[in-house]
Amino acid sequence: LSPPGDSYGVLPRPCHALVLLNPQSGSGRALDDFQAVVQPMLADADIATTVFVTERPHHAHEKVRDEDLSQWDTLVVMSGDGLLFEVVNGLMERPDWKEAMKKPLCILPGGSGNALAASINYYAGYDHVAKKKLLTNCAFILCKGLHTQMDLVSLSTASGKRFFSFLGFGWGFISDVDIDSEKYRWLGSARFTLGTLQCLAKLRVYQGRLSYLPVTAEQGTSPAPRDPPAPVTNGHIPQPAGTEAPGSLPHDSLLVPLGQPVPAHWTVVPEEEFVLVYAIYQSHLGTNLLMAPAARLHDGCIHLFYMKAGISRVTLLKLFLAMSRGTHLDLNCPHLCYVPVRAFRLEPRVAAGIMTVDGEALACEPVQG
Repeated sequence: LSPPGDSYGVLPRPCHALVLLNPQSGSGRALDDFQAVVQPMLADADIATTVFVTERPHHAHEKVRDEDLSQWDTLVVMSGDGLLFEVVNGLMERPDWKEAMKKPLCILPGGSGNALAASINYYAGYDHVAKKKLLTNCAFILCKGLHTQMDLVSLSTASGKRFFSFLGFGWGFISDVDIDSEKYRWLGSARFTLGTLQCLAKLRVYQGRLSYLPVTAEQGTSPAPRDPPAPVTNGHIPQPAGTEAPGSLPHDSLLVPLGQPVPAHWTVVPEEEFVLVYAIYQSHLGTNLLMAPAARLHDGCIHLFYMKAGISRVTLLKLFLAMSRGTHLDLNCPHLCYVPVRAFRLEPRVAAGIMTVDGEALACEPVQG
């Protein structure tokens, strides 16, 4: 069931899909699973496919950035969340990004994380499933051809990089688990369980300042309009300044430059020692982690979680076990805070710890979104 106000488009019939597939993702079964599970369903639904198998990092990014996409009705990503991050940012680097971003995107779970696929399965009202059943459900949504809007978050860093993110930004415990467990990719989603136990054993604390614009504080208090800075995308050459430049990226109207203090109507968190900070915009952090049960694809909202230092390992483990059912907030843990926001800024005191965007590692530096 869709919430009221959501409108759906329908893909044309017959339909031609470009499938971007990473054969190395997850436990390395994506190509086999696509041929065995997905292709027969798509053939029945009159969806023709062109399969593009990536051979290296950034291969998909370059493909969607440089290619004429007009021959395809939809772009399908069969991988983990990392490949979709590449595709979204490749599309946003096109001079015609405004048009390119209207092309429907479909995610088919082929990695170990699969957070967006699990979120869409949840929004569609399906039972919680994993592996082949989740793949079948997502392929069924593609066969039906329904598509709707999805929020993206614009992230910018102190070193001038800009990313567009569909899932979440993290620092601290969760990001450590994500990156430290990369070496166990062959385990599939079990890599995160093993990674969680290892990071729990050496629980670290991170120092920094977290600020945010709560959803409620916004009306009538937006900062004075100013000339937007020249957009920088993924470290490439910036376009000419000014919103009128053809192909220039959207202006972050809620943010002031990172060198300036946050506006007065923002909230600055009094604590400066954290176990984790995670800004998520979808419901699921992974196939078995329902982190933000209130999230929807197009709610215009960043669901900000942070965990203050001083939490015990036992409590932290209890919270993660409860998160598999989405009941972690019911535990009323005083160390875990949740607030829906429109924008946030994180300024680490020292460059310690891993930052991640959509599960991909970033250098640790001030960031806002």
